[in-house]
Amino acid sequence: MTAVSKSRTSRAVRLLWLLETLVIVAAAQLAVWLRFLDDPDGLRIFLDRGQLRLWLVAVFIVLAMSCFGLYQAYLRHRRSEFLLRLALSFAFGGIGLLVLYYLVPSTHVGRSVLLMTMGFGFVGVVALRSLARRLTGTDIFKSRVLVFGAGNNAAQINSSLRRAADRQSFVVAAFVAVPGQPVKVADALSIHEPHGLVDLAERLGVDEIVVAPDERRGCLPMESMLACAQRGIAVSDLSTFFEREAGIVKPDVADPSWLVFSGGFDHSLVRRLSKRLFDLVAASALLLIAWPVMLLVALAVWLESGLPVLYRQTRVGENGRTFELVKFRSMRVDAESDGVARWASRGDDRSTRVGRWIRVTRLDELPQLFNVLRGEMSFVGPRPERPQFVEMLNREIRYYHLRHSVKPGLTGWAQLRYPYGASVADAEKKLTFDLFYVKNQGLLFDVMILLQTVEVVLFRRGAR
Repeated sequence: MTAVSKSRTSRAVRLLWLLETLVIVAAAQLAVWLRFLDDPDGLRIFLDRGQLRLWLVAVFIVLAMSCFGLYQAYLRHRRSEFLLRLALSFAFGGIGLLVLYYLVPSTHVGRSVLLMTMGFGFVGVVALRSLARRLTGTDIFKSRVLVFGAGNNAAQINSSLRRAADRQSFVVAAFVAVPGQPVKVADALSIHEPHGLVDLAERLGVDEIVVAPDERRGCLPMESMLACAQRGIAVSDLSTFFEREAGIVKPDVADPSWLVFSGGFDHSLVRRLSKRLFDLVAASALLLIAWPVMLLVALAVWLESGLPVLYRQTRVGENGRTFELVKFRSMRVDAESDGVARWASRGDDRSTRVGRWIRVTRLDELPQLFNVLRGEMSFVGPRPERPQFVEMLNREIRYYHLRHSVKPGLTGWAQLRYPYGASVADAEKKLTFDLFYVKNQGLLFDVMILLQTVEVVLFRRGAR
């Protein structure tokens, strides 16, 4: 089981998804009851034959909510933004249902029932989210964590997990200083007795101990940790804690032995076949939908700056093999006439007017669907970089080469969680998400990323 499914936060999101599905089904039941208030026979007939149709309404709306980023555990939306996303979710879910009713008339629930379901469901979801925000904002519903360590590694829990308090699934009960190691955390506690860790953990009522010393050799009180484990207190290392709670793998914390023994990195035949099938289905479906838009983009590029319409660039793919990535040209023809590779920057003056627009909307990426169909790329994976950058980043960033153990992707976990990268520092931060994906990749994870990519495109996050 991967960190995606083990995460306490992910379990909370799945529970919220289930509860909101039930809320919308209940809204549909109420709408049906009001519709047939004066027709008991019609109500009985509808409920006997139409229950599945009510669940279809809920599924379409909840899927639309996923596409608009309302189940991203690591993002916090302002109230106005949440209401906008929710309204768009119900609108697009309704459009999807109308298409379904046209294709399969037997699934139709009736115009009045659908409209009332939308209204009641919207109010119900807003009420449930408000209640969930109040409940999860209290520490009583959070895991209590004791951090063994108070140095540089332990301090990263505060510096890297900077989500608002009501978005965290844990609360740090205390940091424990390790004898002989520097203390970087304020109010760190000290333990002097042999069983002091056990006594402190029980006194503070902690659920988990996170092992985070700067140097592990000779400093771990293994007997005390074993005693804590026997009392039902979970014991985790810092790398596992970051992976589970933040959806990242930190190269400066993770050591090779943890990467080897912590599981993941699924390259089985089943995984490879399912990923290839997913790529072919997703790329073909999007190509069938997007080809008219691609023709219009090609025409716009040609009218503004002439040929070539497409831009080919060498990128590094799986196992370090290079391939020719295809994009709609968004920059001037002479953008790199000196032959020097450059990262794109915000407000890049090399971009054309059409180019700036298609980069923001991600339409310039659509020709990469052919790279996916050819097997050079996957639909989901780390974004491919140019050989010049890869050579430099391999030297400067630990574990950077691991992102090339899978095919590069049209979209990916880092694209959802981090804005456009244009420096070595950005590449290092994005690598924490890429490593998490490489280690925890799976079909359901790919589907989740694909759905949430819709939200990234619609709200124009991360493009330059």
